[in-house]
Parts: sequence; structure tokens; C-alpha cells
Amino acid sequence: MIWTCLRDTALVVGWIVLIGTSWLTNPVFAQAASSELAARMKDANQWPMAARDYANTRYSELDQINTSNASQLQIAWTFSIGADRGQEAAPIIIDGAMYVVGPYDGPYPNRVFALDATTGELKWAYAPRPEPAAKGVACCDVVNRGLAFNNGKVFLNTLDNHTVAIDAKTGKELWHTKLGEINRGETITMAPVVVRGKVLVGNSGGELGVRGWLTALDEDTGAIKWRAYSTGPDSEVLIGDDFKPFYDNLKGKDLGVTSWPAGRWQVGGGTVWGWISYDPELNLIYYGTANPSPWNANQRSGDNLWSTAIFARDPDTGRAKWAYQINPHDLFDHDEINENVLVDLDINGTTRKVLIHPGRNGYMYVMDRATGEVISADAYDHVNSYKGVDLKTGRIIPNGEKTPILGKTINDICPAAPGAKDWQPSAWSPRTKLLYVPHQHLCMDFKSSEVGYIAGTPFIGASVDMYAGPGGYRGEFMAWDPVAKKKVWEIHEKLPVWTGTLVTAGDVTFYGTMDRMFKAVDAMNGNVLWQFRAGSGFIGQPVTYRGSDDQQYVAILSGVGGWPGVVANAEVDPRVRNAALGFTGATQDLPFYTAGGSELLVFKLGPAAPKDKSNAQPR
Repeated sequence: MIWTCLRDTALVVGWIVLIGTSWLTNPVFAQAASSELAARMKDANQWPMAARDYANTRYSELDQINTSNASQLQIAWTFSIGADRGQEAAPIIIDGAMYVVGPYDGPYPNRVFALDATTGELKWAYAPRPEPAAKGVACCDVVNRGLAFNNGKVFLNTLDNHTVAIDAKTGKELWHTKLGEINRGETITMAPVVVRGKVLVGNSGGELGVRGWLTALDEDTGAIKWRAYSTGPDSEVLIGDDFKPFYDNLKGKDLGVTSWPAGRWQVGGGTVWGWISYDPELNLIYYGTANPSPWNANQRSGDNLWSTAIFARDPDTGRAKWAYQINPHDLFDHDEINENVLVDLDINGTTRKVLIHPGRNGYMYVMDRATGEVISADAYDHVNSYKGVDLKTGRIIPNGEKTPILGKTINDICPAAPGAKDWQPSAWSPRTKLLYVPHQHLCMDFKSSEVGYIAGTPFIGASVDMYAGPGGYRGEFMAWDPVAKKKVWEIHEKLPVWTGTLVTAGDVTFYGTMDRMFKAVDAMNGNVLWQFRAGSGFIGQPVTYRGSDDQQYVAILSGVGGWPGVVANAEVDPRVRNAALGFTGATQDLPFYTAGGSELLVFKLGPAAPKDKSNAQPR
């Protein structure tokens, strides 16, 4: 493996060029590197982490772009990432510089770029040289969901299981640490998060029987400080005497072993490839774990702990304080790695510290983030695979009619394997008290089959065919009131809505569609204020910031892909409905709308369009 930084002003064979160094003396970029990440989160001019803040709100206090002028948005500048695969990353903006990472593809996989956030000028580029074989074990496209920053360092996860620290000013590599093995099917696609001097990183690969973990690295040295597995004995899950789950069925010794058939926990999945939240007052991090392996639940009796669960952990030690399993003995690949949005809500006259978790199973969970109690869990999309959540026991109620039977096709299971919502993150507005949720609307036919485990190869045991849910649409962008427990407004889309979103103090929320539209929406009522058609579909994460010219900008990567989009950017035959783990059936028509892309699009307000003073009549 080769790791290097691109620092010179001339082209070097096999490497990209660092262009210029004058920006290093620019006061905009020369602020003290010791600035705390938490302080940057309070600065609306910046977007310092993929989720914007530790609470994962993706809310910005900027209001220059608002409901009265969003129609005036126009392109400010663009930049090519150079790899036409799925572009899921969120750019981060620190002190006037934008840092963005590409997917694992092209001659420079997982390349990192530093750009002037106002002009788009390229400052430096860093190109790791990951193992080429990593591409062959990534289950659902070769995406990367973003970078992290703290104390003058940019942190990168590569697909082949390395975490890298890069000097934010120069692009020089500071350290890199190997965390997993591609020969076992492990990869890393999630955006790292920095908490209390530790870089938190989780693995992917549940469809290959990978054993999930979350690892903490020292941000200065890259040394591993702790690792918490999602399955196995308490000593390896980091469960001790201070573990206090709210529900009795989660109390017991070594449940990560005893809730599995003998030895199955060692290839049991529960990977950690989604989002991490942090509450500084409670000093707890929150994250979800993915599906158990294999998909064929007949081969893994028991609850299969601690897959499809939410953990609350001490970031200093990694020790679990509480956990809650959302889908015991998961039947449908309903990972629960989705974001946990930390807010305080007035519920029944009492202010509660809660987390909001839009479950892949189709239920919107509101939980006490100090204790793990489920306060409410209400369906936000069409659900027939379950009959609700028992709030006394915390357990979901299965619908026996939809339980997979070995060798038999079970029809009309809703939601489908990607869930009512997958990784694509929602946003919370403290102004409207609404959660803005991009998600899919799909059902499936599911047939389970026996499968054997071979390290580094698919370990699934199911054939899936997905299609549009009731109403014929396949995606939705909606606003949810977590106190009233209801949908406030919704926008239906013909394809899954696979982008993240953001919301601002200007009461504007943004999202993109797979058929190439980027939209600004009135956060109060769902009216579309503006839209832009790009060259490729959107599956990325929009961000907003203030440039050095005092203008508000909005940025997003264009480039279709991800699990639903590989049919449009990879060699997948759209006629094979169960290809791409079944998603091809739901997006067979996607290649008619778009192909792969790799463009960073940045928008700002332009002048108001002049009024038509002619006598022409509309027709």
C-alpha cells in the first residue's frame, strides 16, 4: 500500500498536483488550529462535520437564503471529483476551506480535495493508494460518506479499512492506521466522527458475514484506544457492571453469545457504517448497528444481539451504558444504522432529553437518551411486516404472515430490505420543531435459502425483488412532528429519495432526486421554491456555509449510485430484477434518467429575474 500527499506545484507522473501555497498565509485559512470542534459547530459560517453538529441536526442558522428569495439560486462554481460512481459524501467547510472526498474508483480512489469554499480554487489534493481488491468486496457501491475535522487535521476513512489523518493546511499525511481486513469482507464507508480526542470509526460488510465493531483512535497518533464489538461476549462488546438497559429482556450475561446458535455470533454482522451522535452533558455517544448475518433468519435462531440495536457508550472508555434492540431476530435486512437526532422535546408537559431515530423498519422512534426508554414509535411509511411496537416491553410485534419460510416466496413485504429509510440523513429545525426526512417507499417479495459462510464472499441466503409501494411512487420527502406523532407534509417522487437533507433558519430545506433534480423547499409547508437539473442523479448530502464574500452557499455532490443506483453506474443488467441484492427491480428505469457523475455543485443567490414587461399572454 502506498500513501502520499500531493504538495508540489508541478505535475508528477502518477500523482495529482498541489496548486499554489499562497492560501496558507491568508488569514481566512490561518486561524489557530487549536480551535475546538464544538466551537466551530456554533459558527454558522462553517459546516465542520458531515452531520453539522454532534446532535446530528443538520440545521444551519444562516438565513440569507430564505423562502422569499430561494428562487434566485444559481450556480456559483463547480468542481469535478473525477470518479463517476456514487457520490454520497458531505463536504465539510472549515475557516473558508472546503474539504471533499471521492468514492473508491478511478486512478485515485478516495481522493481528498481542499478547495477555496468561495471561489472553488484547488489548494491541494491527497491521494491514498488503497488495496484494489477492496472494490470487489464492497456490497453496495464504493461510496464514501464524508470526512471529519479537528485541531487542524482532516480525517479520512478508506474503503480498504484505513483511517488517515491529513494536515488541513498542507495536505500532508500525518498518520494512517489499518483497522480491518478486506479478505474477511470488511470495508469502511462511513464518515468518521471526532469526540474528546478520539476518532470514531465503524466497519461495513454485513452481507459478507463481517463481525461489526466501533473503534476509537487517538486523533494525534492513530493508536487504537478501544474497540467495541456488536456481537460476542460482554468483555468484547464492552459491557460491564455499569450497563443499565431499560428493558428486562436486555439484561443478562453474554447475550451477544447466548442469543445466537453456537458460534454464529462470530460471523453475525451488526456492522457500524452509519451515523454517530454525541451528548456532551451526558458524555454519551449514540449509534446503531446493522443487520445480522445472513439475511436468511432460519439459520440464526434467537434475538441475535446486539445487531439492529442502538448503543449509548462512554466515548472515553467505550463501555456501554445502555442499549436497545430495535428488530430482535431481524427478518428483512432492516439495519438500524440510521441517524439518532438529539433534541429536547416537550412531551406531556415535561421536557425530555430524547433521541429521534427514523427506523429502517418504518417506525419513528422517540427515546429517552439517558435511559433507553422508548417513548413513542409510530409508522411513518406503509408497514405490514410488523404490527407495531409494544411500549411496555420495547419489542416490535412481528406479522407472522410475512415471516420468511425457507424455500418459499413471501410476497408484498413492506418496507423492503432497504427499509422505509436507509442511511440518507434527516434534518431537524428548532424553529419549526419538525424533522425533515428523505426516504424510499418500497415493498418486496422475499425468498430465503440456505447459504454457507466463506470469508470475504456474499453471505446472504435470500433472493429479493423490490418494487414501488402503495400509490406507485418509490420515494418521499416529508416533514414529521415527533410530538404530535404525525406527518405534516409530504412530496412524492417517482424514484427513491436517497440524498440527505439540511434545513436553515431561512426556513428552507434542500434535497435531491435520483432523476437529477436538486430542490429547495419551504420548510413550513413543503412548497417547492426552486429546482435545478444536474448532469447526474443525486445521492449526496447538501451542506450550507458563508463564504469570504459574506454570501451564503449551498453545496452538494452530483453522481448517481449507492445501493439503488448501481444499475445506472455499474455493469448491472436492469433486466435482472434481483440484481444488486434486489434493488434493481425497484430502479430498472433509472438508466433512462441518468448515468454516473462526479460533479460538486455550489450555489448562491443571483439577482432577481426581471419582470416580463411585454404584452405577451400566457398560453
